[in-house]
Amino acid sequence: MTCRGIRGAITCASNDRDEILVATRHLLAMMIRLNDIDPVDVASAIFTTTTDLNAEFPALAARQLGWLDVPLLCGHEMAVPEALPLCVRIMINWNTNKSQKEIQHVFLKEAVSLRPDLQDLPEVDWEELETWITENLASGEPL
Repeated sequence: MTCRGIRGAITCASNDRDEILVATRHLLAMMIRLNDIDPVDVASAIFTTTTDLNAEFPALAARQLGWLDVPLLCGHEMAVPEALPLCVRIMINWNTNKSQKEIQHVFLKEAVSLRPDLQDLPEVDWEELETWITENLASGEPL
């Protein structure tokens, strides 16, 4: 089994605690579902935000989804002039037998501009995704 990196990013509407958590849960849920990630195989995950997002730690969203034993780290992205604002990024280090080409990186909302070359994802059904997240939050079971 090899440790592979999975990247993802999403933008938030504002620097609001709930907005950061909802956006991060959406991104993480898409990454989990598209790659069939079991948290027992996750070595670690790094969450970053642009410096204009500081109302909450985005890693809390992973804890809410049951990632209680996964080492998580939050930080800020470099403050590069003209960079995409209000952006949460995730890097998951995942032990898997999948090849690098099989990994599906996820860029949602305005963050698709960061990697337009990777955007062969199906249209996101936000309502269905939120239902899946709610079911998994309520179950208390790790994803």
